[in-house]
Amino acid sequence: MPEGHIIHLLAAEYGRRFTGGVVAASSPQGKFSDSAALLDGQRMAVTDAHGKHLFLGFEGFDGHGWVRVHLGLYGKVAFGPAPAPAPVGAVRLRLENERDYADLRGPTACELITAGEKRAVHDRLGPDPLRPHDDPERAWSRITRSRGPIAALLMDQKIIAGVGNVYRAEVLFRHGIDPYRPGRELSRAEWDAIWADLVALMREGAASGRIDTVRPEHTPEAMGRPPRVDDHGGEVYVYRRSGQHCHICGGEIRTADLEARNLFWCPACQRR
Repeated sequence: MPEGHIIHLLAAEYGRRFTGGVVAASSPQGKFSDSAALLDGQRMAVTDAHGKHLFLGFEGFDGHGWVRVHLGLYGKVAFGPAPAPAPVGAVRLRLENERDYADLRGPTACELITAGEKRAVHDRLGPDPLRPHDDPERAWSRITRSRGPIAALLMDQKIIAGVGNVYRAEVLFRHGIDPYRPGRELSRAEWDAIWADLVALMREGAASGRIDTVRPEHTPEAMGRPPRVDDHGGEVYVYRRSGQHCHICGGEIRTADLEARNLFWCPACQRR
């Protein structure tokens, strides 16, 4: 499932290609046909992202009408130059103008909602490190009261929005925090450092489109090691490196199941 930086990247790309102009909207798959008919010929005014939710705002409704998209595990967006080719696969929503097209395939959610319904989505999500005005205090107030492991709390979208499996594993390693430590045992200084690191790492990810979390002294060039080869790309410390040597201590990276997601950590570097 794409992490929050990808959703912000998609919001920016939709905005660059379509905001300010009239779009043609269709649903070649047919599952979004009624809503696409309402959007067809309307002007896209703005895009937004919060955590793993993408919002496309259209004029021609009371205030704005919003398309809410959640890609889930299988959703993808493909952009290209106009004219758009014949649809391939199950295209839920196609947007077109005279220059570009965008095809949305396989999302978990794609729905036309009101401004009030959009606000309700924001209200149930935690602060997003990529939304400049979101307050990390809301997340801290829940973490500091919880007996649950910090690794699970970081993945709870009601506590922090946008953090996925890669960022949670990597930020805990970067700060030497045992993923099983209860949230209420985290110090305020540790939480402030985690939040600041997530803001920096996810901003970099939103700019580059990939997740790189190793510090300059641990890059392949600095360490004289081969670069990581993985479908997810990016240089990381522990994510999907189970059984390999830690870049810092040389110990073995471990993995375990935590709430139906794979957890990765270095027991030597992340002691309780």
